[in-house]
Amino acid sequence: MSKGCGKLDEAGTAETRSDETYPAKLNKIINLFESLPEDERRETLVSYADNAKKQEPREGENFNLVDVRKDEECMDTVGVYLHVDENGRAHIRMTLGPEVQTLTRAMTAVLCKGLEGCTPQEILDLPSDFVTRIVGAELVRIRSQTIYYVLTRIKSICKVYLDRQRMARVA
Repeated sequence: MSKGCGKLDEAGTAETRSDETYPAKLNKIINLFESLPEDERRETLVSYADNAKKQEPREGENFNLVDVRKDEECMDTVGVYLHVDENGRAHIRMTLGPEVQTLTRAMTAVLCKGLEGCTPQEILDLPSDFVTRIVGAELVRIRSQTIYYVLTRIKSICKVYLDRQRMARVA
């Protein structure tokens, strides 16, 4: 599949089911994946994985928090970069080592795009049940730790940011 993720994201708007539980951008991506048969869903995940590099920090960007490490549940180093703008909106970038699996790469692109512009609290409060709706029950069963890893890391950096903000207000 040669479509770029931008075209894929737009395809998710055809029969968009509005769900207030998720941010609008993420909801479009969820709807896209739910509309696809299993083989196309996997092809689309690979397309998102191929575009994960576009989620890396760009020259000149500044971040409130940076968390780069290799965890037990991941094949390689993963970096999560959080910038919260003057309006309180989060912008997440990520770096992935060369050994990071395709599904983790795909979820990186999905989450960075789908959570763009949310508040750190909205990200922290996000239920994880949408993951199955994107990757399908079979892949969740086979690769459950991999699939939730990126979401856990993003939520973790948002929690640290919010904790630091609370401490700064107290001080």
